[in-house]
Amino acid sequence: MALAMPAEPMPDRDGFTVEDWLALPESGQRVELIDGSYVVSPLAATNHQICTGRLRDVLLAAAPDDMEVTEGANVPCAGEGAIPDVVVGDAEAMLAGTVALDPQYIHLVAEVVSPGRSNRRRDFTDKPRMYAAAGIPVFLRVELIGEGAPCVEVLALKDGEYVQADRVCAGRTLRIAEPFEVSFDPAVLVGPRRR
Repeated sequence: MALAMPAEPMPDRDGFTVEDWLALPESGQRVELIDGSYVVSPLAATNHQICTGRLRDVLLAAAPDDMEVTEGANVPCAGEGAIPDVVVGDAEAMLAGTVALDPQYIHLVAEVVSPGRSNRRRDFTDKPRMYAAAGIPVFLRVELIGEGAPCVEVLALKDGEYVQADRVCAGRTLRIAEPFEVSFDPAVLVGPRRR
């Protein structure tokens, strides 16, 4: 029995949409939509999760009452879908309990870089492109390995692209002015808790 050929050529990508992505059932996995394809990631290593939680706590402690900070949220980004490690947004929108947070209500996103070439590509190429296309004003990227680590890079949106505003490593104080003022030594994001 011969197999029928499709009437139209197959697309060179999976072709999933944001609507498809948002309709996925909850699975406990991190599923993002990048260039029409689903990217499924296992839970991050414990040091990554600790860093993410501590960054959230640092930002939340400094946030004004009209903003909220959370670990992870579904963020549609100009036809793609991301789940940033940390999101700072308007409190009213975030407290509404929506499945996806409209980027117009997001002021800052953060990614903690995971090891591996494909993870680095996502955090250094795909995610900045996606967040810039969505118009998110500030992007923080945290590197847990490398000289002076942890290091926090602050990227500000300018003319549709991110430009580096600052990069500070452990032992120095990072000062962020937008979306609100916050200062911290990146060293607090890793290692034993400091009391």
